[in-house]
Amino acid sequence: MTQTIIMIHGFRGTHHGLTKIADSLPNSYNLLIPDIPGFGEGELLEGYSLDDYTAWLHRFIKAQKLTEPPVLLGHSFGSIITATYTSQHPEMIEKLILVNPIGTPALEGPRAILTKLAVAYYWISRKLPKPIAKHWLSAKLMVFIMSTTMAKTTDKTLRKWIHQEHYTHFSSFQSVASVSDAFITSISHNVRDVATSVQLPTLLIVGDRDDITPLHDQEKLHNLMPTSTLHVIKNVGHLTHYETPDEVAAAVQDFIKPV
Repeated sequence: MTQTIIMIHGFRGTHHGLTKIADSLPNSYNLLIPDIPGFGEGELLEGYSLDDYTAWLHRFIKAQKLTEPPVLLGHSFGSIITATYTSQHPEMIEKLILVNPIGTPALEGPRAILTKLAVAYYWISRKLPKPIAKHWLSAKLMVFIMSTTMAKTTDKTLRKWIHQEHYTHFSSFQSVASVSDAFITSISHNVRDVATSVQLPTLLIVGDRDDITPLHDQEKLHNLMPTSTLHVIKNVGHLTHYETPDEVAAAVQDFIKPV
């Protein structure tokens, strides 16, 4: 029977961010990669709280009318959505995969100062007229700073491609409200909140140079999750889906293959 994998992307991304992983997986899998609400071609919601996102994911999974529970994969902000959903609806999921999970409160990590600056950045966007706010949030300089901070590869061609991907898709949000509300949701929650409640087999795929959730905090998260496996990818940070998609895909295959 064909195994379904549902893949949920991160904050300000779209399904495009996960296509490199999808391309590295065999065609034998049924891969579903929706845009989350408020981004790309995703649904428009009245609110973008974590409850709103988990309710959306429940509707999405039920709408697929699958004969067997799928594997659920979430990257970054998607890890918060998928882990929370799995803790609430374990009967709907076979296994959980968290890629670069957000495993620590945003205001406690090594990038706490940057997070505080981002809070101000999004707060200002809500005070500006909508056309100006859209430009403010999509400014190429801001995207470049974000992209440069997270990319760890020294391959100039790959770095250039990553920056172009961010320029192209990072501003595919549907409104100032959707992106600013989703931002608040993304920094107000983390996987640690539900770690002990996730009882399904779970794979954590992490980069050892991730600045958003450092490796020692990923190890703490792993210890909190009773049925988790930790896979560490060397010399990469938060962008494993761009920099090491083949290794991510290999870890996914190994985790979900029949015993």
